[in-house]
Amino acid sequence: MIQDIDYAAVAPPLILAVAAIVLLLADAFDAPRRVLSLLSGGSLATALAAVIALAAGDRRATFCLPDGLRSGGPASCSYVADDFTLLFQGIILGAAVIVVLLSLQEITDSKIPVGEYHFLLLAAVIGALTLVAARDLILLVVALETLSLPVFALAALRRYDGTSSEAALKLFLVSVVSTAVMLFGISLVYGATGAMHLDRIAPALARLPAALDPVAALGSVLVLAGFAFKVAAVPFHFWAPDVYQGSPLPVAAFLAVVSKAAGFAGLAIVLALGLPAYGHVWGPVVAVLAALTMTLGNLAALRQRTAIRLLAWSSVAQSGYMLAPLAVGSRRLPEAVAATTAYVALYAVMNIGAFAVVIGFHRRGTAPGRWDTLDDYRGLARRSPAVATALAFFLICLAGLPPGVMGLFAKVVVFRATLAGGVTWLAVVMAVNTVIGLYYYLAWAVRLFTPSATSEDYDAAPGLGVRAAITAATAGAVVLSVAPQIVLQTVGNAT
Repeated sequence: MIQDIDYAAVAPPLILAVAAIVLLLADAFDAPRRVLSLLSGGSLATALAAVIALAAGDRRATFCLPDGLRSGGPASCSYVADDFTLLFQGIILGAAVIVVLLSLQEITDSKIPVGEYHFLLLAAVIGALTLVAARDLILLVVALETLSLPVFALAALRRYDGTSSEAALKLFLVSVVSTAVMLFGISLVYGATGAMHLDRIAPALARLPAALDPVAALGSVLVLAGFAFKVAAVPFHFWAPDVYQGSPLPVAAFLAVVSKAAGFAGLAIVLALGLPAYGHVWGPVVAVLAALTMTLGNLAALRQRTAIRLLAWSSVAQSGYMLAPLAVGSRRLPEAVAATTAYVALYAVMNIGAFAVVIGFHRRGTAPGRWDTLDDYRGLARRSPAVATALAFFLICLAGLPPGVMGLFAKVVVFRATLAGGVTWLAVVMAVNTVIGLYYYLAWAVRLFTPSATSEDYDAAPGLGVRAAITAATAGAVVLSVAPQIVLQTVGNAT
């Protein structure tokens, strides 16, 4: 069986694959650090331009089964570059460019091998781009592992730091377990339906014999559990705080934004396209996961004293908000997917900006095992008013308060979708957790403008790459705060 390949459809990951090989060869011949960083960032920008070109043209699909074409019916395709895919690919590539900017100084300060770092980063982004375009379970698992495997090594690239090695080991073990759980669930779904393509699984589940119903139901829940590991949903979240803290800070930003966005895109694709017939099974499970995730994440964030761990627990809580609309199950599912997608898009801008400021503030040469506490941020407004204002703005956005209207808009969207789906109790839990989140976000923001009791010499002027990243994230956040409906309109068209 021979399948035609539409190279235009796969252009974004293909560009990065070629760039990764060139980068690895250039590193073998001792190319300068700046050349390797420029090649990495340039390839991501080129891939982003390819996504924009695809968005302006016809939507494409490739790796399609020939039997659908011969029968005159719609072909089942493994890779689809539709509006939903292109939207997430744009989010992933934009965030990845900022991660490269944030990495410029970190590579030097932490003595990270630059060639290996950028090769692994591009490989992980390739996995993320493929994941959001995957429309069969095999490609989905392969893409998910292509995203996950390089991140283990990225987390451990500070080779003489024990916390970095510990973070990589925890991430590896959790990912192996989650992959095993997901593969078992996929095997059950395949055994019940005899199909791997999502557009064939959905009708097969709708007319499944009653004897196979428990098999398919268990398979659906196990697939959901596998994704819950990837997006750090409670009770599969326990790896996130330690991994964020032990990894190089740009890698933590990558996990919090790029990896999470790809994970939620994959989850939405599987639930909406492959498993809608079992919404009555996975819907309540998602509701419980969402409630536990946002509650535990927010309560744990209240107790944190270091910036990176607060962002880690905050990221866990934000996963709960993203999961909430999907709790509606098969009722109003398109609206729920649109709400989750809008929240992911807005969250990506807010969180990458907060990480950019934290990385810029982080004291150069800080000893391993020493992280900036929240009290270290006292007086930052006096030392660097622009940086402090940017961080305060991102924290207000995450809290969902004006002038960070994009954060408020994101929460309103998920509230509305959850209420429209009839999951009222979950909307009440979300309201309570939003109030809890206000406290620790505002407590951190207030510290920025209070006098400092110490005179420790922290960097008040971040490096050029970090300044560019902060500027880009702030500009995006300001635009979306002025006109957040741009995201909802774009997402509505895509879904």
